[in-house]
Amino acid sequence: MSNRFFNIFLKIFTSIILLFFLLIGFNGCFTVGPNYKKPETTLPDSWQKDVLQSDPALVPEPVKIKQWWKIFNDPILNQLISEARKGNYDIRIAMARVEEAWAQIGVVSGQRMPQVNAGGTYSRNRLSENNITPGGDIYNQYSSQIGATWEIDLFGRIKRTIKSTKASFEATQELKTDVLISVYAQVARAYITLRTAQARLATSLHNIKSQREIVDLTQTRFKYGLASDLDVAQSEQVLAISAATLPLLRTQINTSIHTLSVLLGKSPGKLKEVLLPRQPIPHLPEKISVGLPLELVRRRPDIRAAERLLAAQTERIGIATSYLYPRFSMTGLFGFLSADATDAFKWSSRTFSVGGALNWNIFSGGSVRSQIMVEDAKTKQALLNYEKTILKALKEVEDTLIAYADGEKRLIALEHSVQVARRTLDLSLTLYKEGLKDFQSTLDAERVLFDAENSLAEAEGITTINLVNLYRALGGGWNPDDTGHPDSTQPSQQKVQKK
Repeated sequence: MSNRFFNIFLKIFTSIILLFFLLIGFNGCFTVGPNYKKPETTLPDSWQKDVLQSDPALVPEPVKIKQWWKIFNDPILNQLISEARKGNYDIRIAMARVEEAWAQIGVVSGQRMPQVNAGGTYSRNRLSENNITPGGDIYNQYSSQIGATWEIDLFGRIKRTIKSTKASFEATQELKTDVLISVYAQVARAYITLRTAQARLATSLHNIKSQREIVDLTQTRFKYGLASDLDVAQSEQVLAISAATLPLLRTQINTSIHTLSVLLGKSPGKLKEVLLPRQPIPHLPEKISVGLPLELVRRRPDIRAAERLLAAQTERIGIATSYLYPRFSMTGLFGFLSADATDAFKWSSRTFSVGGALNWNIFSGGSVRSQIMVEDAKTKQALLNYEKTILKALKEVEDTLIAYADGEKRLIALEHSVQVARRTLDLSLTLYKEGLKDFQSTLDAERVLFDAENSLAEAEGITTINLVNLYRALGGGWNPDDTGHPDSTQPSQQKVQKK
């Protein structure tokens, strides 16, 4: 009897093993749903030629702008960006999101393997004496078992899920890089705003000093009857108006320092000792390489992220489609069951079961096909968002190119206007001292010079910020070909497993 039982068990076990390897061979072979193909994009051959021709500094050469901020040759700016890379909270949050997305791959990848569980129970029981089958005896029950369940991914549901999760992880990496270069640009803009406010403050103080000398001159001339009381009042009015700009500029200096401190992950006043001493506005380079529009697709992280999100969403169509087909799984259990602790692990107390299951949602009122339509519509949205992101990137570059080129033209005009305004004030003041001109022309010349010098300092800062915006629009701040750059934050598999 025992030999017969053993032969039957051996046949069943052999059949299960054969079925196991057969299903492994077909595992994922019938993957349903569309396979992702990266969309082709049509981009202009070059940027607008009239813009490039209007500014000889802009040249369509290959762009090498991994560390574009170093073109300003400003050690303080270099140090600020280096510290921001390590301490900025937006960057640190983005890095944590990358770790989360990487760990999520491990979560879904585990579905491809058998799920094994072990457990044990003990209970002390008594059946009612008033039951249909009278009891009354108290007995113990000991059980321990190990079980396994394995879903056969015959139609690629799990495979598609893993591919979708990996694409989402890659999109998260690109979004982290986008945060990184955005923070670099924010630091540079805040720093340039600080230096611009300091330059404007210095210009205002210089003009106020000159205006005080003119006030002293009018008071002296009034004392000797060479000028009217109106001349004194008007000169004091111009001085007071100029002095009123100083608090606003000092406020801008302090708020810029606070902004930089927070961007570096420090308390607002932490950088005052370093940044309060006046430094010039970073100088503009003589040549700026702007590359070609086609380079944007591979350099801009937001475009790369949109493409990866499209890939992830495309895989979800296949996941939804897999629910039209049956799902196969295998189960097995082996354990011991006894009423006495001494028999708990005896071979005679063994219990086992093996089997398979098929689950096929034959009728669901059209919900499965509707879900496929939902995922298909989401994929169309992801494709449109990808194309929109490319257009937005092109617009940002074109806008910043125009802003920078026009800003340089404005700088040239303002530099000339300052020279003329200084000469005009000198001539007006000389003629006023000689009694050949009234004081009104001197007042007008003072106002024009003050406004011209203030506008020039402000325009220098704005043009430099426009260059920062151009590098940001070009995707500067990293090199997509350099997989080992210091900003790489892809977690290792060992780190994820350790968690």
